[in-house]
Amino acid sequence: MNKLTLAAVLLSPMSLFAQAKTKPTNPGHPFVIVGTVTEQKGGLKAYFNTRRGGENVIDSTDVVQGHFTFKGTIIEPSMAMITFRAVPNAPVDPLNPYKRDRLSLFLDKGTINVTTTDSISKATVTGSKAQVAYEDVENKLKDVNAQAEDLQRQYRDLYNKKDTAGMKALESKFEELDAAEKVIYADYLKNNPASPVAMFVMNNYAGYDINVAEVTPVFNKLAPAVKALPSAKEFAERLSVARKTAIGQQALGFTQKDTTGKTVSLAAFKGKYVLVDFWASWCGPCRAENPNVVKAYNTYKDKNFTILSISLDDDKEKWEEAITKDGLSWTHVSDLKGWKNAVAEQYGIRAIPQNLLLDPHGKIIGKNLRGDALDKKLEEILASK
Repeated sequence: MNKLTLAAVLLSPMSLFAQAKTKPTNPGHPFVIVGTVTEQKGGLKAYFNTRRGGENVIDSTDVVQGHFTFKGTIIEPSMAMITFRAVPNAPVDPLNPYKRDRLSLFLDKGTINVTTTDSISKATVTGSKAQVAYEDVENKLKDVNAQAEDLQRQYRDLYNKKDTAGMKALESKFEELDAAEKVIYADYLKNNPASPVAMFVMNNYAGYDINVAEVTPVFNKLAPAVKALPSAKEFAERLSVARKTAIGQQALGFTQKDTTGKTVSLAAFKGKYVLVDFWASWCGPCRAENPNVVKAYNTYKDKNFTILSISLDDDKEKWEEAITKDGLSWTHVSDLKGWKNAVAEQYGIRAIPQNLLLDPHGKIIGKNLRGDALDKKLEEILASK
């Protein structure tokens, strides 16, 4: 739930689901969700959402006389979500417009029973060993999650008011909660290396910016059966990319086109300190951080420092409009493929904003430096130049 996680929460509801890059090569195991609503009030529709082999699986059905059913297959235990909406429109709680009547559950093979009086968020889930393990994890995180929900509510309100100073003031609190969460995740993995939700916990523990030295030994101690899962193999690939993009490594070379269609190469920036910045016009936290980046650029641009921004936009007009509006007067590139941006995939970028600081030889000397941290690092290496 650090700043990167929050960005994903604000911008990508499906970000909580593990994302394997390859399609499944086996048919998987069948599951059936049998839902019961004992006190159904009015017309009701149930929506089902999960991921399978890197693709979204979406289904819906009417709740008829208090009953609904979903069927499918899974390759391994995986997160899913069931949402209730009144027909024709979903009810909204005026005191909490972000609250949705939905249930997160862990799918497992076989029959899973979901029973509630009226609200799906209050449902009891039985028949899934993975769900039992998931509830155990959630119980351990109860206090941290409660604090996180409150902070996220504050952050969204500040974001809607465009209060960047207020958003920045919350950063240290998010970092504190993130640290507390990681301790809980690490302890769970240590004591439950064969848990059916181990990879879900592992991905949350690692976060979007993997600390290779910290994460690798935890991953290596997972049970062999867990490390044989498709999600574990995909995570091993992420670890490999993280090793290649860690501080001390040479930056991976790339080329991409700028706003005029001219091809720009990272190699052309050799000899300068370069901040390789991943962002997008639609990313609220990125836009909130841009004033800090502009300040750093204006302060050190005459001291052998520059910026190369890679945008995860898919709309050229909005991309260029944000560059102009935010005063980002340096080199910008994008292939306009959104999250499938080739450079972002090469660097394992799964949330934004993120950045890397390179020395004149192209070596990575800093990562995810924002606000005061960016200014402090640049002052450290460039003040005397």
